[in-house]
Amino acid sequence: MIRINLLPQKKRAERTAEGSQLWLLVLLGVLLAEGGGLLVFHGFKKEELNEQQRTNAQLTTQIDEAKNAVRDHDAVKAKLARLRAREDAIGKLKSARSGPAAVLLELARIMTTSRGPTVDPVTLQDLRRNNPLALYNPEWDSRRLWLTSFVEEQRRVKLQGMARDGEDVSELARRMNLSRYFYDVTLLPAKKEKDGKSGLELVKFELQAMARY
Repeated sequence: MIRINLLPQKKRAERTAEGSQLWLLVLLGVLLAEGGGLLVFHGFKKEELNEQQRTNAQLTTQIDEAKNAVRDHDAVKAKLARLRAREDAIGKLKSARSGPAAVLLELARIMTTSRGPTVDPVTLQDLRRNNPLALYNPEWDSRRLWLTSFVEEQRRVKLQGMARDGEDVSELARRMNLSRYFYDVTLLPAKKEKDGKSGLELVKFELQAMARY
């Protein structure tokens, strides 16, 4: 009769099973660790991708803006040219308002009935107090004098005209002397002439002055 002792083999089988389970656990742990690492790596790469996409979007916006700026360059240049032309026109109008045109307007005021020269109020008050004879006559009838020539060159003005008498010419010179727009007013020698139509004896005069503008 043959007897076989199975006890040691059973123990060896149990030890083999335990080793296999341990190895499986280790392998499972390794797989879990790798999976976790892959998840972390994937999350990191996804964040990098999102950041790169945001950067690309910003660059695309900047490129589009640059393209729009280049596309509108001619329109912007044309608009700037129109604005400069408008500024030049306004500047010329302002210059004319304070230049020869202003002198002519002042001369028109001087020779308008019931009006007079542009005078500083303080100066006018001092004249009333200290030298009333230098004041202009507000009742002067400007129709008694008319101009036949007005020449202005380098701010030097020369007037020619006709008047009923010498006092009318003196009134014109007095008003121009008081005006802010004239100075160094000088009456040149005048002469009397008879008007061919009315037969009236008139004064032909010349006057020089400097314009201030």
